[in-house]
Amino acid sequence: MERQPAQTSDREVGDTVEARLLHRPLQHADLPAVADVRRLLRESLTHWGVPALADTAVLLTTELVTNALRHTDRGAVLTATLSTVSIMSAVSTVATPPVPRLRVEVRDFTTRHPRLRAPSTHGTSGRGLQLVQSLADAWGVRAEGDGSGKVVWFELDAAPS
Repeated sequence: MERQPAQTSDREVGDTVEARLLHRPLQHADLPAVADVRRLLRESLTHWGVPALADTAVLLTTELVTNALRHTDRGAVLTATLSTVSIMSAVSTVATPPVPRLRVEVRDFTTRHPRLRAPSTHGTSGRGLQLVQSLADAWGVRAEGDGSGKVVWFELDAAPS
């Protein structure tokens, strides 16, 4: 199978980086590409200055990419974006200092949504979305407006130092 190259970019506004992007198309059933995705994401997060997000981001991305490649009949597209956001406190109207937020999206070409399952004690699969639900700051599934598929996504916030 022919591997698609990853694209990375930094969008800058003056001296401030607004968003950083990793974009990687994946071929159907190319499970060896999952290792490439892990490496690219870890390298990107280190380059972007948030290596502390790498372990969790790589684990959750592996789950989403593997699900897309195993359970759909076409490829998928990985997009990871690091942006900076201000988070408002529920008890205060004062925003905290900006926090880096990673959003990872895996787009596939089936409308069938994944569902959380309760795996059996001895089962060898079925835990991926439970990991995403447990470790991500936010996650979800969004149908593509044109009916051509869906995006499964998660977000991680970098801990303030």
